[in-house]
Amino acid sequence: MDLHETISGIRNAVSAARRAGKKIGFVPTMGYLHEGHLTLMREARKECGYVVVSIFVNPTQFGPNEDFDRYPRDLERDMQLCQSVPVDAIFHPAVAEMYPPGAGTTTVRVSGLTEGLCGASRPGHFEGVATVVTKLFNIVKPDIAYFGQKDAQQVAVIRRMALDLNMDLEIRPVPTVREPDGLALSSRNVYLSPEQRQGALVLSRSLQMARERVAAGERDMVALLGDIRAMIAAEPLANIDYVAIVDYDSLQPIERLERRGLAALAVRFGKTRLIDNCILEA
Repeated sequence: MDLHETISGIRNAVSAARRAGKKIGFVPTMGYLHEGHLTLMREARKECGYVVVSIFVNPTQFGPNEDFDRYPRDLERDMQLCQSVPVDAIFHPAVAEMYPPGAGTTTVRVSGLTEGLCGASRPGHFEGVATVVTKLFNIVKPDIAYFGQKDAQQVAVIRRMALDLNMDLEIRPVPTVREPDGLALSSRNVYLSPEQRQGALVLSRSLQMARERVAAGERDMVALLGDIRAMIAAEPLANIDYVAIVDYDSLQPIERLERRGLAALAVRFGKTRLIDNCILEA
């Protein structure tokens, strides 16, 4: 496994792998890896002869009052986890490598999918995500890029971006990985106190309730949405950012479930903002 800190270095390594006839798999991350990230890497390993993982905490997707400076970082630990898969290369650039002096006047914005859900409370977030992922795709040039379904809005945005910009790659979503008690894995879970960690289980319980109701025939999404919100609001430590039920593809709110939907939520426990979602199948 090789560590590359420059764009030219990772480009040369990927070019050599492609000349050898290998399919390129790519897992973009911000580091502080967990089992969810490793699941993406293992999926890439199954399908691709050369697997690249990027570890880059992207400053442009953080708002001015968010946790960029305190976002957990541990490169040595991340490298050990990558080696356990194993992957072939890690791309770990400095901020100045990705955004050199004078850069930053070109950004990528995906309209229609970014205004609601997390986009409403994190203005500019998805523009930062779309821009850095475009840069990473242009650098690595993968055949398949793997993303966790936990970040469902991000997956939708990146899929639309790749389609609209004629990017020659496949976007592969992978189901959310959870702790045994149901909490979705997240690098931010380390911020939670034991009490907040226990309270956060209401997120997965509320989504499980939604799946069970739909499986039993519920199609009134207004009523279901109210019940999800009430269940979360009953947890004293939960501070709801949003709870929504939207069309899976358009991310627009729906009143009745006619085809595939998405129940999505963002809730704060103390200063820690957690997101989760589940697919609702009509």
